[in-house]
Amino acid sequence: MVLKILMLVVFFGLMVGIGLYCRRNSTDVNGFVLGGRQVGPWLTAFAYGTSYFSAVIFVGYAGQFGWKYGIAATWVGIGNALIGSLMAWGVLGRRTRIMSQHLSSATMPEFFGKRFGSKSLKISASAIIFVFLIPYTASLYNGLSRLFGMAFNIDYSICVIVMAILTGIYVIAGGYMATAINDFIQGIIMIFGIIAVIAAVLKSQGGFLAALDGLSQISDPATSSSPGVFNSFFGPDPLNLLGVVILTSLGTWGLPQMVQKFYAIKSEGAINKGMIISTLFAVIVAGGCYFLGGFGRLFSDKIDIAAGGFDSVVPTMLSGLPDILIAVVVILVLSASMSTLSSLVLASSSTLTLDLLKDNVIKDMDEKKQVKTMRGLIVVFIAISVVLAIVQYRSNVTFIAQLMGVSWGALAGAFLAPFLYGLYWKRTTKAACWVSFIFSSVVMVANIFVRSSFPALLQSPINAGAFCMIAGLIIVPVVSLFTKAPDRALVDDAFSCYDQKVLVKQSEALGDE
Repeated sequence: MVLKILMLVVFFGLMVGIGLYCRRNSTDVNGFVLGGRQVGPWLTAFAYGTSYFSAVIFVGYAGQFGWKYGIAATWVGIGNALIGSLMAWGVLGRRTRIMSQHLSSATMPEFFGKRFGSKSLKISASAIIFVFLIPYTASLYNGLSRLFGMAFNIDYSICVIVMAILTGIYVIAGGYMATAINDFIQGIIMIFGIIAVIAAVLKSQGGFLAALDGLSQISDPATSSSPGVFNSFFGPDPLNLLGVVILTSLGTWGLPQMVQKFYAIKSEGAINKGMIISTLFAVIVAGGCYFLGGFGRLFSDKIDIAAGGFDSVVPTMLSGLPDILIAVVVILVLSASMSTLSSLVLASSSTLTLDLLKDNVIKDMDEKKQVKTMRGLIVVFIAISVVLAIVQYRSNVTFIAQLMGVSWGALAGAFLAPFLYGLYWKRTTKAACWVSFIFSSVVMVANIFVRSSFPALLQSPINAGAFCMIAGLIIVPVVSLFTKAPDRALVDDAFSCYDQKVLVKQSEALGDE
């Protein structure tokens, strides 16, 4: 117990110390929100990865999908690496960085407002982010309850409050730069932690081959009548597995807290390096989490899904580990939660301040007042998420839990297609953005209240979210072609940034001759 507490104290002390150290870089909006657009590849890549993978992934999704699909759940981690990281950086990274700086936009709603010349579009995007990011933020705490109970026997409420306060201190003090540096440290912990945990769990089952053999002997008539289905290549339900891969991988392309990482990156070289680093990080962390969860059924004699839900799978798998590894797991999950929490509250506060309050509610908002307002809103957002998390935990309010599940799909479904086409296609119209915003928001909210009315495949919030993303990629170009073309001068100005000539070293690009 002394060792566990000591590790926690050192971890928290380091996080807060970095936040205080980075105060000098967060005196203006550009520094507080984007780190002065001077963040290098390693920090950006780890900030992207740690914002991507939270305790929801490690405890909730890994347990749930590992139980449902067996070892085939590893495909989710592979999809996260190839689609959610590698392709996201390759397709969005450079163009996002160039156009966002050209338009002087620090947030996704601000990008929509300036790219499409619409103040109402900016405000509506800000409102969607506010509505759906708060419950998503609250969900980050859920994975901590069982792990802290197992390791420390500490009340869940105390754990949530302490984590929220310490995260708030370093984000409020140091802004994006403190978040990025802490994300890097937390990412290192996550990499070594997941490798150590996988090795220990497999060892407890006699090794990798023995664990695979044990998994092949498990059958579940309710899931599939095929023997050995849980250690098969595609698992018992490939179609629903594909929905999980699409939602958790393609979804990052439209999430404001993820895309905003590209706003802050320093240079072309940093983008290329960051793409590789981020992909490798995802392979290890996401692939490792889902791979670990795939062996959950080996512990079925200790797990009561009906009583404890899927969140009990991973904690049960880890309960027999040595104390030192339990401490590592707790730090790992804390790292995953705090890194994502800091990213979400920074995205929420900056969006609400710059896109909703500035010039609309509060006139003549200077730089100092904007930063002060963002710091205040971080406190508000963290407080709301803590209250939601504690209420959900103590009273098991299913509405909150459902809203958490649809938030990812609603945000990514609403923003992915308008943002992607807005970067690449001059013909994208404001009307198409509105249709995408409304369509995904309505579908995902309806999935909460009238889920039984949906087709069987779309009754799952995960499949519904994946459907909204894919539908948006079709809706935006179709609506754009049938609605009034955007103002030519506005579009030409936005895309003029791509035509600017730059000189680079020959080692970075060969000449034509």
